[in-house]
Amino acid sequence: MIVVWERPASDGGSEILGYVLEKRDKEGIRWTRCNKRLISELRYRVTGLIENHDYEYRVSAENAAGLSEPSPPSTYYKACDPIYKPGPPNNPKVVDVTRSSVFLSWGKPIYDGGSEIQGYIVEKCDVSDGEWAICTPPTGIKNTHMEVEKLVEKHEYKFRICAVNKAGVGEHADVPGSVIVEEKMEAPDLDLDMELRKIVNVRAGGSLRLFVPIRGRPTPEVKWAKMDGEIREAAIIDTTSSFTSLVLDNVNRFDTGKYTLTLENSSGTKSAFVSVRVLDTPSAPVNLKIREITKDSVSLSWEPPLLDGGAKIKNYIIEKREATRKAYAAVVTNCHKTSWKVDQLQEGCYYFFRISAENEYGIAKGSEKWSECARVKTLEAVISNLTQGEEYLFRVMAVNEKVAKDLVIEPDVRPAFHSYSIQVGHDLKVEVPISGRPKPTVTWVKDGQPLRQTTRVNISDLTDLTVLNIKETSKEDSGTYEITVANVVGQKSASVEIITLDKPDPPVGPVKFDEISAESITLSWNPPAYTGGCQITNYVVHKRDTTTTVWETVSATVARTTLKVTKLKTGSEYQFRIFAENRYGQSFALESPPVVAQYPYKEPGPPGTPFVTTVTKDSMVVQWHEPINDGGSRVLGYHLERKEKNNGRWMKASFTNIIETQFTVAGLTEDQRYEFRVIAKNAAGAISKPSDSTGPITARDEVELPRISMDPKYKDTIVVNAGETFRLEADVHGKPLPTIKWYKGDKELEETARYEIKNTDFSALIIVKDAIRVDGGQYILEASNVAGTKTVPVNVKVLDRPGPPEGPVQVTGVTAEKCSLAWAPPLHDGGSDISHYIVEKRETSRLAWTVTKTCNAVVSGLSPGQEYQFHVIAYNEKGKSDPRALGIPVIAKDLTIEPSFKLMFNTYSVQAGEDLKVEVPFIGRPKPTITWTKDDQPLKQTTRLHIQDTTTSTTLHIKESNKEDFGKY
Repeated sequence: MIVVWERPASDGGSEILGYVLEKRDKEGIRWTRCNKRLISELRYRVTGLIENHDYEYRVSAENAAGLSEPSPPSTYYKACDPIYKPGPPNNPKVVDVTRSSVFLSWGKPIYDGGSEIQGYIVEKCDVSDGEWAICTPPTGIKNTHMEVEKLVEKHEYKFRICAVNKAGVGEHADVPGSVIVEEKMEAPDLDLDMELRKIVNVRAGGSLRLFVPIRGRPTPEVKWAKMDGEIREAAIIDTTSSFTSLVLDNVNRFDTGKYTLTLENSSGTKSAFVSVRVLDTPSAPVNLKIREITKDSVSLSWEPPLLDGGAKIKNYIIEKREATRKAYAAVVTNCHKTSWKVDQLQEGCYYFFRISAENEYGIAKGSEKWSECARVKTLEAVISNLTQGEEYLFRVMAVNEKVAKDLVIEPDVRPAFHSYSIQVGHDLKVEVPISGRPKPTVTWVKDGQPLRQTTRVNISDLTDLTVLNIKETSKEDSGTYEITVANVVGQKSASVEIITLDKPDPPVGPVKFDEISAESITLSWNPPAYTGGCQITNYVVHKRDTTTTVWETVSATVARTTLKVTKLKTGSEYQFRIFAENRYGQSFALESPPVVAQYPYKEPGPPGTPFVTTVTKDSMVVQWHEPINDGGSRVLGYHLERKEKNNGRWMKASFTNIIETQFTVAGLTEDQRYEFRVIAKNAAGAISKPSDSTGPITARDEVELPRISMDPKYKDTIVVNAGETFRLEADVHGKPLPTIKWYKGDKELEETARYEIKNTDFSALIIVKDAIRVDGGQYILEASNVAGTKTVPVNVKVLDRPGPPEGPVQVTGVTAEKCSLAWAPPLHDGGSDISHYIVEKRETSRLAWTVTKTCNAVVSGLSPGQEYQFHVIAYNEKGKSDPRALGIPVIAKDLTIEPSFKLMFNTYSVQAGEDLKVEVPFIGRPKPTITWTKDDQPLKQTTRLHIQDTTTSTTLHIKESNKEDFGKY
């Protein structure tokens, strides 16, 4: 909260130094200070309040004389986020228009004003009168869509929508433009599924189901047709305003073709086609002709079947039968042409031939087994129970009494259809042709049990038929019926399936509650055991609050056996019921047991005891472990509470949900003692008990001397080759965080193109790229903070050729034949010892250098009078250095220096009897000759007085001097 006040009427004769603000919780009795230091302004932001608690405030002024009496307390104010009116709803738009209503939709406001949206108010305005009228209850509606009804056709309307929260009605959002209320005309259109755009393949005997969503206004007229023939009468066509479907059961090869769908209304026409291929055995080959006959062979030709059964014809099978025999014998079974020469025939014999085509689904006989289809006494017969589109051959035999007695025919039963569909309550008659001589006995079996005949279900056997009659069929009549015919020759069986069409049974329970939350419940159930003989189109789900008897429809278009029911009231008890629907009606309901809309979870266990990992004078980092038990629902976050040592109440230390298991608490008072505890919250919204307390911890900066830990390999000298990259790294710790610096020698390193320094709070790293010899040496890592400084040296040796010898190169002892050179070792030895030096010389008049001597500073063999240049090169195991040159050229000649003395004294005194030694240094080249005189007379040497000469001095020795030794020498 931000608290403001005015200055006191009197300052007491001294300048106001500041103000002290105090607060008191309505639930407490003690006034507590809000500020640590004096407030200099006339306002203050009070933090650390407990949400939804009421507070009152008072303020005191302070001058040099002291603190004033506190002001009268303010009224109580509740600590909660401010609530404002919501913003306008998002993206309002018109979804649909009819001749008397308009469908609107919109989104939630981007800004809810800090309070949950309670509803929406929709207003309309007839442009002709300009009056706005409310279309919803004054409290609004919960949904974000609405149908505005009872509008006047051809009138123009405007609409606007407002959101409502606790603070009131927010700003309205206008639906763009105006809307003229009239029936929308829409040309017909259809959504052909991708599967229907390809060729639809169906196995023979299966069901063809074509489902196509349609739309259009007014609802278009739907026509199904087949391009190359008529659609079978058995086809079931179903059409609504939103879809059309065609179902054809027990398909055969003649159902192959293009099915066209045409939609038409006053706005236009739309057509589409679906290609259907029935995968079946092919039909019989056609146009079988005899091309040539010889005494022992017959040449045949034919044309491929009109229907290939949806698969390529693999081969043909050719069979022959002698007129005196009943059975056919195979001639060839893998003929790949449409002609064949049958040889090895007996001359004069009569033969029958038949050709069969074969594809991957089987063989279609060109001439199937003959069966008796009628027995008449006249010269004509009507043949029934034929298959549409199939080709038939017929033959007629005359029978007299003698033949009739002797003729024996194997029994046969050939149902016209594999399945029969009948709506419950209608009568069903199934006629199955049978044949055989003597007349076979007929047995009917249903689902493996002998068929029990009643007044409603009975069997009647005729000469060539067996008939099943069922009156007022019920769903119990559905099943597989097997017909067996037998006589003395043998027996044969066939089966038909009877499908009863009715509304389905209820879905199979129990209703399962897969997921329960405070606002939604996910239901699941099993399909009905009896589907009514056709596909379940949808399920209808109702709900009921158990405090009422009224059922509400949740959804009437559920396609699967599961549904998530949303927008439930938390804590309310509900019951659900589910209906199954097919094209024949709706089943009875499957009811669920009552269930309460609430999270089925318990509160989580308390988090682990928190502990403080980092402490400063105004903050602490608190960590904890997750609860051992999450209450059956994932822990979503935590709340951290703190308590001051001198204040007994726990207060929030975090005002938002904490996702991690640590939190930095800031704004603490230095030297104040604090305790912390943690509360967990899981996905179910359950709150745990508080964890144990950390115990009191004082807010003050921790001081810890810096520590540096490095890999043991850095204790040895790091050796790298020139051109390589090397890195030095270490872990650094200390409190407060140390400052990290890298030195080489006594110079601090800075980042360059080759030197990359990557220091973090807890680590130090330097990377040296393309090492050269100057990168060798001692590197020092320094970490320092208020507690002190820690350094660690690292020695690096870069193996490179050495640097040039240090100069200047000095030359001495120059003569006509030789001279001596001197120099200092290189500053950088390249990481390995200098093995030797090479001195090279060059006459000034020449360009080429020649090697003189190695490891020797005396250069001899010079030519007298010639001028020479010299340079020196150092060598180690990696190579040679750059040369170090002598600054000036040297002329090889003997040095001449004029002789001269350097007397230390002009007069020497000695006591008689004592020895005297007078040394006189001299210079001169070549070495001068020395002559001594006394009082201008040549000095005569004796055993007592003699002269001793060296290359640089001459010495006069006088033993036991006497007065005769006095004089000028």
